[in-house]
Amino acid sequence: MSRAGTFTWNELMTSDVAAAKAFYGAVLGWTFVEQPMPDGTYTLAFAPGVETPVGGLFPWPKGNPGADTWGAYVAVDDCDAAVARVSAAGGTVCRAPWDIAGVGRVTIVADATGAVLGFVESHHAG
Repeated sequence: MSRAGTFTWNELMTSDVAAAKAFYGAVLGWTFVEQPMPDGTYTLAFAPGVETPVGGLFPWPKGNPGADTWGAYVAVDDCDAAVARVSAAGGTVCRAPWDIAGVGRVTIVADATGAVLGFVESHHAG
């Protein structure tokens, strides 16, 4: 069964991963596992009693003026086809699709009003 069109992942882009971990650990009881990635460390967040991560945290690149923010991702069956539909509907491709090992194909887009959203074409079954 396809999960296309459903929200599937959330991640925090932050200037201070340690502070974010302390905050969400205290407020929501989340625990964290750090995962090395080619571009740095990605931190997986786990809710109490949940075996699969509920989201992730990663640091903004140095010098990035962006404000700390949560990003949401929606499942799609075909990332490249979804990007074509975004452009046809008046949206913008913020980051062209790329592959993340063990995850799938990912892209970041903005809708016609500028709201940003990610798409994920999962390489996992189910």
